[in-house]
Amino acid sequence: MQSLTRGPVTTTMIDFASDSAIVPRAAVSAAIFRDGRVLLVQRRGPPSAGVWSLPGGHIEPGETVLDAIHRELREETSVIARIAEIIGAKDVIHLNDSGDLIFHRVVIVFCGEWLSGEPEAGDDAAAAGWYDPDALAGLATTEGLAEIVRSAKMKLAGR
Repeated sequence: MQSLTRGPVTTTMIDFASDSAIVPRAAVSAAIFRDGRVLLVQRRGPPSAGVWSLPGGHIEPGETVLDAIHRELREETSVIARIAEIIGAKDVIHLNDSGDLIFHRVVIVFCGEWLSGEPEAGDDAAAAGWYDPDALAGLATTEGLAEIVRSAKMKLAGR
């Protein structure tokens, strides 16, 4: 840590890159629909390797949330979509066996509709494809995925 003195006020600067504390990071994801089916990716790496979820990832410094979701869709799936609106935010928190925090993302979740491109697994996705929302129960998914997809589908339908 470094202290800066500006007149009578002292400000403490924290270098998060060297600090051992886990801090929440902003991320984005999107429920993208095509002909009633939703775009899913199977995660390749930790903390959710092998689990199906919505495409998305962290926001780069200086990147807007809309730029981030468009980039993540291209990188993970090669799909281009019209992003309609935000449907909510979700905390993704992982603890180790001792109960210590090892990962925290605050994910801004969007919904949208397919414009072009066919799903190809890229970046940190092991697989990508279109799935019937009613078939999610048969997949290993991230927590709450079925409800998020249901909410997104209703938002896009105008309900």
